[in-house]
Amino acid sequence: MASSMILAGLGLATVGFGARFVIRTIPALGKKMADTVYNAPKLDSKMFASSKYYKGGFEPKMTKREAALILNVSPNANQQKVRAAYKRMMLTNHPDRGGSPFISSKLSEAKDVLDK
Repeated sequence: MASSMILAGLGLATVGFGARFVIRTIPALGKKMADTVYNAPKLDSKMFASSKYYKGGFEPKMTKREAALILNVSPNANQQKVRAAYKRMMLTNHPDRGGSPFISSKLSEAKDVLDK
């Protein structure tokens, strides 16, 4: 009987200390959340301007840089990497599988430029 009273007292003390901790931290937590929302980055065109995606169109004669951007490889990648990237992209963009003929022709042109 005495041990159950001691356990009940310890349980009540734990609940009390936990409630005290929560009550003391809620105002600080609310302030931190408000500061985070206020200082969050704005979603505008300036943020997307430094994106990793290439913003320009195609050049009249494909360069090595443009070919590397199309195949997502380094401009001085070896022939195996170029062919692997070409194969991977053609599997998803082939006209027989619903892809665009224009994109597949650009992929083939990029592979030819980088294979030279």
